[in-house]
Amino acid sequence: MAERSFKAEVQHLKLGAGETFTGEGILAITKALLESGVGYVGGYQGAPISHLMDVLADAEELLTDLGVRFEANANEAAAAAMLAASVHYPIRGAVTFKGSVGVNVASDALANLASSGVTGGALVIVGEDYGEGSSIMQERTHAFAMKSQFWLLDPRPNLPSIVKSVSDGFDLSEATNTPVMLMVRIRSCHVTGSFECRDNRPPAFTVKDALANPRSDFARVVLPPMSYQHEQDKVKNRWPAAEAFIRNRQLNEVFGPEKAPVGIVLQGGMYNGVIRALHHLGLADIYGNSRIPLYVLNVTYPLVADEFLDFCKDKQSVLVVEEGQPEFIENQLSAYLYRARADVRLHGKDVLPMACEYTGAVMRDGIAAFLKAAAPDLLSDALRAPNTPPPALPDLSKTVPIRPPGFCTGCPERPIFAAMKLVEQELGKHQIAADIGCHLFASLPPFEIGGATMGYGLGPAANGAFDGGGEKRSVAIIGDGGFWHNGLSSSFTNMAFNKSDGVAIVVDNYYSAATGGQDVMSSRAQNRTKSTKNPISKALAGIGIGWVRQIDRTYDVAKMRDTIREALTTPEKGPKVIVASSECMLNRQRREKPLRAAAMKEGRRVDVPRFGVDEEVCTGDHACMRLSGCPSLSLKKLEDPLRDDPVASIDVTCVGCGNCGEVADAAILCPSFYRADVVHNAGRLETLLARWREGWRNYLIRRRAARQLDLGVAE
Repeated sequence: MAERSFKAEVQHLKLGAGETFTGEGILAITKALLESGVGYVGGYQGAPISHLMDVLADAEELLTDLGVRFEANANEAAAAAMLAASVHYPIRGAVTFKGSVGVNVASDALANLASSGVTGGALVIVGEDYGEGSSIMQERTHAFAMKSQFWLLDPRPNLPSIVKSVSDGFDLSEATNTPVMLMVRIRSCHVTGSFECRDNRPPAFTVKDALANPRSDFARVVLPPMSYQHEQDKVKNRWPAAEAFIRNRQLNEVFGPEKAPVGIVLQGGMYNGVIRALHHLGLADIYGNSRIPLYVLNVTYPLVADEFLDFCKDKQSVLVVEEGQPEFIENQLSAYLYRARADVRLHGKDVLPMACEYTGAVMRDGIAAFLKAAAPDLLSDALRAPNTPPPALPDLSKTVPIRPPGFCTGCPERPIFAAMKLVEQELGKHQIAADIGCHLFASLPPFEIGGATMGYGLGPAANGAFDGGGEKRSVAIIGDGGFWHNGLSSSFTNMAFNKSDGVAIVVDNYYSAATGGQDVMSSRAQNRTKSTKNPISKALAGIGIGWVRQIDRTYDVAKMRDTIREALTTPEKGPKVIVASSECMLNRQRREKPLRAAAMKEGRRVDVPRFGVDEEVCTGDHACMRLSGCPSLSLKKLEDPLRDDPVASIDVTCVGCGNCGEVADAAILCPSFYRADVVHNAGRLETLLARWREGWRNYLIRRRAARQLDLGVAE
């Protein structure tokens, strides 16, 4: 069950020539693939292109009708390996995954693909997850494109440009026998707009055609001496062909006046930000008409020297807007100017930050600093003044609450780490390695468990140096998504082969939850096109790990605590694995809420559990929060003058998972938690009984109040 369904939007992918498509960037990319005659599509989910995989999955029936093969790959390496189909056959293929971590995982296959070259168009759609909204280390895909000679497209973030870049990418790939990367940033994936459609095109050469007439070409095998020939082919044939194609097709764009003393060179993905900054400076209107010449690099690799030098003619200074570091583009353009002995001053990272996301404010300040030095007459008097302070930003700290990352309300992973904290109090602190996934939030307060992560599926492998035996066993955390992505082969076979004595906890929430709730091999759901319901414990047994404990309800904190303690203290040697399973609460709510709402609408009886805290019983020590950290568990100040400390309180966001009460019981805390079931559409007898009970309760309350001693002070 994916985070979002695109079943309705997928119908728009059937639009034909002359019709107008309106929607998000990810849908536009899918439509462009179909219009370009793609023969096969694959990939692995990850921000910001998780929804692209969801769109492809929802459109699988349409893809099949067109003769397009779709594969939801086990990881990015498997996706990249699919592109081997385009090496010998004239089939257009596309895969998608998150960059740059996805590119890292896929690097072996991609490097071989770039060496051998392709016959059919091969497109890698990379979701560039860079900047303040990123969930990964701050790196760029550009470095890999340069290293392995992939041509890199970075289109302007609007639907017509994105759609055109998909078509241009396939054509460029085929014209140069080179795979192409199409980089789409977060804003490009979710930008909305419209474009004029073309008819969907079945692939001219399908995978079925390839199977019917197998081909092979020894010259494309990446072995000596062919690999040396591949390198020469890249430099002597593919690269010049790419430059000629880019120039002739005018893939890069120039906007603004033909002549001016200054100009700006920018990545295509930075176009909207640059225009907005120029608009703030009074140098562009809201429609993008700029008073400064702009050279927009919709292809950021390779760069075309003569095209750039033509732009620099009659200019004294040029600014390069290149987000991220190192400054690959700026350095290359500097070399072009130096070799041409051009008298043009190049600016870039001297006025713009070396690292960080180029937000509107950053862009405005950087361009203003460039123009102050290079063409101050273009700026207004206020902006031209030296040391002009930037406009004051409003202080939102008092109106917008701080929202640190953390587990969702009711998350079944929370009780696992509550149990680990209880064991830690008993046995002391242990060496703990984390992994990629929701469980990584446990490294933050209130749990503070797990201090390092080395990659998706590599949590247990990260403890390899500690698993040789010691006073305390090491502990590793890994999710079910990471287990099937890379963990089984890279972490658990490593533990089994080396007879590790460490402990690994597999957090099994039935989905690849962190990437949007896609099914994995061990999902409990029935999936029509994918194989699910394959237990993790069986896979572990298959590689020779004998000590495996399966827990099918992680909310049982006491059982979790006892099992973790057993794993850490048992005299038995060898790998010890705990598979802690409970369904992701977000996916569970997505499934159950519509069913519950429908039942209520039909008048059927529905029980909705809610938890609360008895204010008179709560001691106010807040240990429950330190061991739970649930967002629905907060503080409440009492009006009782004899109670100084605020008590625990559960708000309306509670989903009734019961974790807070389980933690309180396992940790032997106060018994202040209670459960109440809210009954919708109760029966007649049940309603009468509730009214009778309410009447008696109100009578007892009034009688008690009447007997209380009045301590009021007379005036």
